[in-house]
This record gives sequence, C-alpha cells and structure tokens, in this order.
Amino acid sequence: MEVKEPAPAYQKKFYSIQEYLEMENEAFEKHEYYKGEIFAMSGAGPRHNIISINIIASLYNSLKGKSCQPYGSDMRIHIPQNTLFTYPDISIICGDIINPKEDENTATNPKIIFEILSPSTRNYDRGVKFMLYRAIATLKEYILIEGETIHIEHFAINNEGFWQLKEYSNVDDKIILESLEITLLLKDVYDRCKL
Repeated sequence: MEVKEPAPAYQKKFYSIQEYLEMENEAFEKHEYYKGEIFAMSGAGPRHNIISINIIASLYNSLKGKSCQPYGSDMRIHIPQNTLFTYPDISIICGDIINPKEDENTATNPKIIFEILSPSTRNYDRGVKFMLYRAIATLKEYILIEGETIHIEHFAINNEGFWQLKEYSNVDDKIILESLEITLLLKDVYDRCKL
C-alpha cells in the first residue's frame, strides 16, 4: 500500500478543534488537523510495519523499569502552540501522559518521535512536520528512518538548545538515545526487512 502525504479529507473548508475531535473519535481512518483543516492519512506497507514493530520491541525491552513508554501510530499527539494533531509512527512519553484540555485520548508531551519515511512523505516529515514538532517543549530527539534503504537521521537538541543531526547508514551502527540513556541498533531496526 502506498503511503501518501496527508490530503484534505472533508468538503468544509475549516473546522474547530472540537469538530475535528468529534469526527476523529468516531472515524475508522486517521486524520491530521492543522489550523482548521483536516487531512486524511494513508496506511503503511509491510516494510514500514516491520520497522515500526522492530523499533517498538527494542524500545520496550530497553525501557523496562524506566518511567518511559513507547507508543505506536495510534497515539495522537497535539501541539497547542501551532494546533497540529497528528499520529507519529512511534513516540516515547515519559511519566504521565499530559492531555490537552480538549481531549483525554491525546498526548502533548512526547520526549522522542520517530517517523518512518516513504518517497511520498519524506519531504513533509523532514520539513514542515519537523518544524511543527520543534514547538513541543518536551521533545528532545527526532528520528527519521528510511524505509527503502538503511539510513537513519537522528536529530537531538544539544546543550546550546540547537537541533544537531547525526546520520547512520551501516547495519552495524548504533544510535544512542541520550535523553533516555539507551541504545538502538540498526540491525534490530531493519531486522527481517528485504532491502
């Protein structure tokens, strides 16, 4: 199944957050919301799902006994500063989930976000979406995983408050998630993927 950038989902031009949440909580498909517009999100292909499961399994094992929990793409994230409601492929939340006043099924406090890239979402995830994510006060790391080749971009906030990039393209590489003090191995991320 091809993954596409979000596309406008409804005929009405603008919706309130409350209208979006009422529709979304009854919908069978997921939608993003941004500044009054609602965008349909397409499903993911097999390789995307394998990578997602691999990462969540690795994170779950590494985070045992800690206050942080990985969540899959059903965890809705809201950024009040810019109105975005979205569903990252994977998010890690530490401590209790902080809900926005509008909805108890949404979190506002991810510490790390992972997005698995496809040709049609790559530019959006690297550009506009990353810009919107940077408004999240709790976000410390943002990780972009290529789904068609072995390549990971790892953005993390440095001591000066700037986002710093490290890239990994070798299956023997390991990523240190400094905000959690755990390691993610590329061979685990891409396990069972035919690349």
